[in-house]
Amino acid sequence: MPYHSIEDPTTLRRILDATLLIERDLELPALLRHVVEEARSMTGARYGALGVLNEERSALAEFITVGLDPDEEKLIGARPTGRGVLGLLVTHPEPLRLGHLGSHEQSYGFPPGHPPMNSFLGVPIKVRDEVYGNLYLTDKVGWSEFTREDEALVGALAVAAGIAIEHARLHQRSQEVAVYDERDRMARDLHDTVIQRLFGAGLRLQGIAGAVREADIARRMGAVVTEIDESITQLRSIIYALGLTGGEQDIRAQIIALLRDLAEVVGFEVRSSFDGPVDSAISEQITEHLLIIVREAVTNVGRHAHATEAAVRVSVDAGHCQLTVTDNGLGVGSGKTTEDGLGLANMRRRAEKLRGSFDVESPIAGGTTLTWRVPIDK
Repeated sequence: MPYHSIEDPTTLRRILDATLLIERDLELPALLRHVVEEARSMTGARYGALGVLNEERSALAEFITVGLDPDEEKLIGARPTGRGVLGLLVTHPEPLRLGHLGSHEQSYGFPPGHPPMNSFLGVPIKVRDEVYGNLYLTDKVGWSEFTREDEALVGALAVAAGIAIEHARLHQRSQEVAVYDERDRMARDLHDTVIQRLFGAGLRLQGIAGAVREADIARRMGAVVTEIDESITQLRSIIYALGLTGGEQDIRAQIIALLRDLAEVVGFEVRSSFDGPVDSAISEQITEHLLIIVREAVTNVGRHAHATEAAVRVSVDAGHCQLTVTDNGLGVGSGKTTEDGLGLANMRRRAEKLRGSFDVESPIAGGTTLTWRVPIDK
């Protein structure tokens, strides 16, 4: 059997070729298998393996073997996870050469059907002192043990393997970031463009319905507004599913942004206040209803109340979410509009759907207070 020296030009070329394979479009298992085959060939080992550590660097997540035939692999069964001598290299990542593998104090033994293995060489796979796994070789043919020259050769190949593993993981992470960025962009487009257009269309329809005298037409237009509300709810659910992060998921921010949009309809700035763990305690389901109620109630203030002031308050207390909308206008019972015309029946239905309550108070002195209260779903 030819003896390979690390200073031999042919050997250096093979090591370089193994490193350059990283730039090719190869799947990581195929590339690592090639590294193991090169290490086995250059050292004269009968068997070779490469173990890739998990992200926690606590055990072997992958184990690639070379030199075993399919029947032997089937007899061995499950791949090792890093016990015994293999585990020693996980906890103490230093090169290890043994003349008799079974004589080491941490030798774990072999499972039934495993071929006998004597001489052993293990080399950690590192990149910038971070351990990614280990290269294992056993049974140097014609020799009682592996040499220091073998250790140097395998160490050079371990560097190539480490670069390959890091390259693959960085590529995977870059793809995950790209997917996340695309999903985030789509979610923002839905939120900032589509939902706002639907919202504006709903406001215009509400304004037209309030001026229409024919009850049937007004009712049908109200049904269209309800459908728009449901479409907005579905779109918001899609946005959450896409994983949109940032202010759009913050209930306070959403309500403040909504009131800012409604300022043109109302004619003045509606005040807002919050009490309790609003952002952390209110579920997405309640949030969807909450935003629709705020929009409906504040739109009523602008269309019918003739108010000069209004306020929205959201609080969380005693296992409930409570929304209170107040204004200093004429009051609910002062005009010709019905409960359905103001959308109050819809607000009540939404509260009842969530096992909550809805109340409207209009004192003789004027003004209106809407209270929408639902239990928080855990």
